[in-house]
Amino acid sequence: SAADALSGALAEAGHAAGLAAARSGPVTSVRAGEITSHVALLAGVPDDVRRGFAAQVLGPVLAHDARSGTGLLETLGVFLDESGSWNRTAARLHLHVNTVRYRIGRVAELTGRDPSSFADRVDLYLALRSR
Repeated sequence: SAADALSGALAEAGHAAGLAAARSGPVTSVRAGEITSHVALLAGVPDDVRRGFAAQVLGPVLAHDARSGTGLLETLGVFLDESGSWNRTAARLHLHVNTVRYRIGRVAELTGRDPSSFADRVDLYLALRSR
């Protein structure tokens, strides 16, 4: 109905205004795609909840990287940005593909999440974006 559409549009505009208000600078803007993406979803979650989620999911990876300097977190980020492509991740990081496979395997062991599973990949992606 027209009333539902108007109500939805007002809620969307209010959310966009909230996103823009949370940004620093004298003038801020919000792209239309941000309102209907994970960016908007995460922006609506309190900072401490987002950071807690990220720490819970990625804490073991961060601790491992701090101890050994292996770059697991960076590898995971590129792997997810490259839609799980071993070859593109390896090329972007200037690594052998087997090194990428090893690192992503270590991420899976440390987090208990399987990067080949869509649901687990979403968790890892959102955790990275929540830091």
